[in-house]
This record gives sequence, C-alpha cells and structure tokens, in this order.
Amino acid sequence: MDNSDWLRQLMMLGVGTTSLVAEKIREVSQEWVREGKINPEQAKSFVDDLMSQINTGSDSMQKQAERQMKNMLQDLGVPRQAEMDELRGRIDRLERQIRDLENKNWR
Repeated sequence: MDNSDWLRQLMMLGVGTTSLVAEKIREVSQEWVREGKINPEQAKSFVDDLMSQINTGSDSMQKQAERQMKNMLQDLGVPRQAEMDELRGRIDRLERQIRDLENKNWR
C-alpha cells in the first residue's frame, strides 16, 4: 500500500468521524428543543457554530495527520517518491553503462 492509500484512508476515517459527530450534535440539539431547554433558533446556531469549529479544525487535523504519517513512514525507513525516482534513474544509467561495456567486450 503506497503513501497516498494510507493518507486517503486516514482522510476517509476523518470524514466518517466528522459525519458521526455532526449527526450526534444534531440529535442532541433536537432533543434539547423537544425538552424545552433551548429554542429551535438556538439549536440551529449551536449546530452551526460547532460544525464551523469542526470544519476549521478538520483542515488543521488533516495537515497534522499527514505530517505524522510522513514522519512515521520516514521513521520506518520508507523512501519518499522523489528518492525512489532518483534511484530508478540511477539504475537505468547503470544498466545502460553495463550494456555499453558488454557491447564493447563483444566487438
């Protein structure tokens, strides 16, 4: 599984968690309205405010999760894509040099 798959799964987990939290917030606010603790306008304002805070925090959390994932992969010794590309280029050059040497020896 490559890095983008891990990050995609983490993002999907975050989206799922955010959706569950949003649903629970709505349920609680509706219950408070039914119990007369708050009025419907207060409930809407409460939900809107919390969802705004969650959405603002989710961008930050996503960036933090990406940083943590990159750090974890680095700690595990998983090379970055740029490093892999560089190594592939070096291997291609070495294979070309070997072929050239082999061709010179057969002449």
